[in-house]
Amino acid sequence: MPYKVGVLIGSLSSTSINRKLAMALQKLAPEDLVLEEIPIRDLPLYSQDYDQTFPPVAREFKAALEASDAVIFVTPEFNRSLPGALKNAIDWGSRPWGTNSFAKKPSAVTGTSPGNISTAVAQQHLRSILSFVNSPELSSPEAYIHFTPGLIDDDGNVSNQGTADFLRSWLDAFAVFVSRVTTAVNDGQAERRG
Repeated sequence: MPYKVGVLIGSLSSTSINRKLAMALQKLAPEDLVLEEIPIRDLPLYSQDYDQTFPPVAREFKAALEASDAVIFVTPEFNRSLPGALKNAIDWGSRPWGTNSFAKKPSAVTGTSPGNISTAVAQQHLRSILSFVNSPELSSPEAYIHFTPGLIDDDGNVSNQGTADFLRSWLDAFAVFVSRVTTAVNDGQAERRG
């Protein structure tokens, strides 16, 4: 059985280069990973006032997270950090207290930007947040993609063979990581029940 991987795309732009990267990842993923976007666009701004009764869109979002075996975050970098929409989605997924949908769920972080350092700073901020919500993260290899014109087309095809090969190897490493984390979590739960 392949692992179901939820993909959270930090950009809400219809012309997002990070959406193109997410599409490329779907095409390049090994057979044991099935990537599917979990939309974040329609989530309202999180407030603790919602904790007693989540709106339907937030319940659907949490259900999609919980149905996923792992999560890939594809983030742009806004003002040397992650976009507010992505942080808002993480807040929704980790609430209400005691129902953190990211806990013990393996994750990986990537992103693309035209800048030379790509999304390095945003990814570091995101990793800090993921540590707090107890999501085990693939720490190596890191995937900072320097976007150049024509690198990825609107259908997710990667024109540069070296970039395509790197993304395939990154996804292969994530597949191994997901298997190890999932096995460790399941063995730990079995021990507690036993």
